[in-house]
Amino acid sequence: MQKTTSQPREIETTTLPNGVRVLSETMPHVRSVSVGLWVGIGSRRETPEQNGLSHFIEHMVFKGTSKRSAEDIARSVDSIGGNLDAFTSKELVCFNSKVLDEHLALSFDVLSDLVLNPLFREEDMVKEKGVILEELKMDEDSPDYLVHEIFSSNFWKDHPLGKPILGTRETVKRFDRAMMEGYYRDAYSPANLVITAAGNLTHKMLADLAGDYFSDMKPRSPMAAERAPQTHARIALRNKKSLEQVHLCMGVPSYPVPHEDRFTCYVMNTLLGGGMSSRLFQNIRERQGLAYAVFSELNPYRDTGCLSVYAGTSIESARQVIASILREFQQLKQERITDEELRRAKDHLKGSLMLSLESTSSRMSNLARQEMYFHRFFTLDELVESIEAVTADDVQRIAQTFFDQRHIGLTVLGNLNGFKIGREDLVC
Repeated sequence: MQKTTSQPREIETTTLPNGVRVLSETMPHVRSVSVGLWVGIGSRRETPEQNGLSHFIEHMVFKGTSKRSAEDIARSVDSIGGNLDAFTSKELVCFNSKVLDEHLALSFDVLSDLVLNPLFREEDMVKEKGVILEELKMDEDSPDYLVHEIFSSNFWKDHPLGKPILGTRETVKRFDRAMMEGYYRDAYSPANLVITAAGNLTHKMLADLAGDYFSDMKPRSPMAAERAPQTHARIALRNKKSLEQVHLCMGVPSYPVPHEDRFTCYVMNTLLGGGMSSRLFQNIRERQGLAYAVFSELNPYRDTGCLSVYAGTSIESARQVIASILREFQQLKQERITDEELRRAKDHLKGSLMLSLESTSSRMSNLARQEMYFHRFFTLDELVESIEAVTADDVQRIAQTFFDQRHIGLTVLGNLNGFKIGREDLVC
């Protein structure tokens, strides 16, 4: 085994001979352990026919394995007061558990069973399709979710990033066992697997468990290279008469996860719409009273990214809200932010960062993401220094790069009653 140690954060790594990566962070002052099994392939790897398959497999492994029934899986961790969960994103799938330190071995046994030994029975597939079809209906009844999905499908047009993680009614209904097993075989391979844990454990404990369960996994041929996405500045107006509010999502291309200017992006997003003191919240909600919910968010990926703004408002106020957002874009481009505002944004980011790393589960997730995107680890001091290094000039430079009328995408969802808006209205 190849082994390295990083002292500043008490992080240790081991790579099994077949390529499975194992990472731990010891936190001796706590009594819990969080463990995650991460598959470095998410929904953006799917073909149009496979759309939703990563998420479907994530559900199906909980329906039974060669060692446990669905009920056994549910009881295994619940009965010891822990939690067991999973999620699928655009670029990864995660199975995770948080338990008392004395139950690490049991937790690892359950997680590895899910990943290594799913049964994928036909009768379970039929039932789970029904569950996911209901999940799709639930999401379609949530307008703030739906407007983001419509925006993504237009912004990342003709690319898997623009497809819903859950798939569609049509794709889910067409899934069969052969399709699922083929995708599972390709995606759940040693090279794509990262095992992380944080809490009251030793690295040797985790590495030994990983070796016991995963050493026999056979390396497989790598999947085909991903197609780089192109962004599309489309304007989409979707009428839904049952809605009381108009929901809008406006976005521009931004930088990928590993970009050297990522901390400037974080600072600018924070002061634009990242909290109650942000410009969007204070202007659109507090001063004008036009919206209850308004915020901005960054969605960076391996090779691209998007900065978007969401707001929910009345049809009468929709044009005014859009104009207000565009004015904030324009102001960031034309005027250098004050030292006080820069300080607030940095302190907000640093506080959020420190608080987010207080739990074993967040440390475990942080380990995985740093390994998968950077192949190295950043100390808290490094992260704080990177935030502090951002200048007002940096923020203005990024704003001038991002906020271009030609690149703005906009989706408006609601009872539009003839509402129209064009590219000429998106001047910033």
